[in-house]
Amino acid sequence: MLTGSLVSSLQGEPRSTHDVDLLIDMSSSQVDAFTELFPPPEFYLSKSAVQEAIQQRRMFNLLDLESGDKVDFWLVTDDPFDQSRFHRRRETNIGNTPVDVSTPEDTILMKLKWSVASGGSEKQFHDAIRVYELQAARLDMSYMEGWLDALKIRGIWNRLLSEADPIA
Repeated sequence: MLTGSLVSSLQGEPRSTHDVDLLIDMSSSQVDAFTELFPPPEFYLSKSAVQEAIQQRRMFNLLDLESGDKVDFWLVTDDPFDQSRFHRRRETNIGNTPVDVSTPEDTILMKLKWSVASGGSEKQFHDAIRVYELQAARLDMSYMEGWLDALKIRGIWNRLLSEADPIA
């Protein structure tokens, strides 16, 4: 599932970003086939880093050595919010390519979570508020409200509501 700044750019205000964030569900049995998709010398992908990330349910990187582009692969964890947002993903077309993306609700919640976790990142907060402003009329507010306390983001959510200027 595509997530992060690329999705917030699709759902809110476009901005440049230095990486692609993907949330994936992968098992150890898939590592060989996965790493074969990205062969050297075009790509750098450490098979051992992928295996370790799967065991620890954390992220690993893929580098396109020609362009310098980076993909951050985040492993789905057992965290209830992680499970929820992964199962709620929606298919959309980017160009002519179908891609699973985070819902606007989950994009906002995750951006607010990242803002708090990073010590108050205004970039993450700005992404969240712009998605909210453009998507407000279509958001499942009860779903979002249900996660605020569990994610410990009620304070920054209240700030978003006070500063946002939703497009009607």
